[in-house]
Amino acid sequence: MKKLEAAAFMDSTEKDSFSLFWGGTLFHFWASNPYLRQALWQGLWTGTLWKQPEAQLAGVKAYKLFASLFWIDAQDFHPAVVCESQGLGVFELARCRDEEERDSGTWPKLANRLRQRRRDLRRLAAAGEEEEDEEEEEEGEARGGLGCGDLRLASGVSLLGWGFTKVVARAALAGGGEVALKSVHGSGREVRQCVERYGEPAGCRRLAAYKLLKEVRLLQLLRHPGIVQLHGQCYDNSGDAEIRVTAMLELGAPLEMIQLLQTPWEERFKICLSLVKLLFYLAHSPLGSIVLLDFQPRQFVMVDGNLKVTDMDDASTEELSCKEDNDCTLDFPTKSFPLKCSAVGKCEGINEKKNLFNAYRYFFTYLLPHSAPPALRPFLSDILNATGDLRYGINETLQAFEKVLHLYKSGLYLQKRPLLLKDYISLKGFRTVEGEDYKCWPSYSHLGCLLSVHGAEEAAAICNSQSQCQSFIITQQRTWTGRPLASFQSSLADLVPDANAVVYIKRSASSGKRL
Repeated sequence: MKKLEAAAFMDSTEKDSFSLFWGGTLFHFWASNPYLRQALWQGLWTGTLWKQPEAQLAGVKAYKLFASLFWIDAQDFHPAVVCESQGLGVFELARCRDEEERDSGTWPKLANRLRQRRRDLRRLAAAGEEEEDEEEEEEGEARGGLGCGDLRLASGVSLLGWGFTKVVARAALAGGGEVALKSVHGSGREVRQCVERYGEPAGCRRLAAYKLLKEVRLLQLLRHPGIVQLHGQCYDNSGDAEIRVTAMLELGAPLEMIQLLQTPWEERFKICLSLVKLLFYLAHSPLGSIVLLDFQPRQFVMVDGNLKVTDMDDASTEELSCKEDNDCTLDFPTKSFPLKCSAVGKCEGINEKKNLFNAYRYFFTYLLPHSAPPALRPFLSDILNATGDLRYGINETLQAFEKVLHLYKSGLYLQKRPLLLKDYISLKGFRTVEGEDYKCWPSYSHLGCLLSVHGAEEAAAICNSQSQCQSFIITQQRTWTGRPLASFQSSLADLVPDANAVVYIKRSASSGKRL
């Protein structure tokens, strides 16, 4: 079959017979030496062997043909060959090939890094094809519907921030709504350091663009409430290299840890639980176990009160290779953990454990214990100790979080507490007037003391523990767990009729007062 293909190819390219002859001869002569193969290909591409563009193109064809005849992977040698064979779909292979040809001056200085990132893209494309096809059949359409046309019509573009590789802006869509626009930061640290090292600006921008393309591909394949949603992408071949790739993402607010520490414990527990569910998904994703290599709070955003990871370009599906257990030490600034080398030569669970310990040191230690209900603190301490020592994996950690959530929502953690509601008078058909009153921490309202409770009995215990509290009311407001919010008051004045409300007043406060 390969001989027939060779004959057909030769017949169709008689005008390039001279180039084909020498291309095939040189390839056959140098095929056994990788360094000479590289020298041959660079000669073909830069015109050292052939000065005419037509001869260069014929040389490319000859190289690819004879590579296939000799069962050698042509993808390992030059970007143009890679572009034609990687099968990336949305990444526009034709344009990729053209751009690689124009930027061939980056070869071979950046060759290894560019080739590695292209291989990462190919792996993601191959790994996700079957799953993506199945999901599109179920959904009836491809995901990520926004494109370059929507980007051109967007207005009100304003800078949100920038990082090592990318810059992020917000924009209003012509059809309504806002998105975050993520593109390569042409003067960012990654591009600058790359240029300083290699002296190839175009290749360095390409290197950064591949990271963004990788992120786009991951966001297409990984669908979870804890991962920011990809609304679309634009691959524009007409602009400057650093802005050719633009991802259009769900817009979120930066995660502010100082502000989170001032929020009620229930909201902080929600963030930690959301993070654990995300890490569980990443440990069992369709692409295998995924590690977030740059795991920092700044890689997350809040969208409608929900935590979402927004930066996936440093995510990896590769687990560390090993020959023995000594190759599998997981190192952190303050701790190291010895892991096992599996029979297949991979460090067992290293991606999962790295994610989990980072969640412990960046999130759990700050958000879980402070102002937690006293009866739940032993369970939270167990979680902190077990994740801090990596005695728990992600499965056990999720089970422990769900146990705490069950105890909290059901009120079972209150079983052994004394009954205090008997010390209160209930006044049905009235409520207190909303307004500024004494404050407590952490309150759901900055005007007064508004706290989550399981019911009136727990509210009575809270009121007893606060010297200013004289009465409380169970409001109609609910938290994400379904628990009601109770408003605590320091006075009995300003009661107004409300058929659906009940005011609970301390008996000691009502003594001598007319209700």
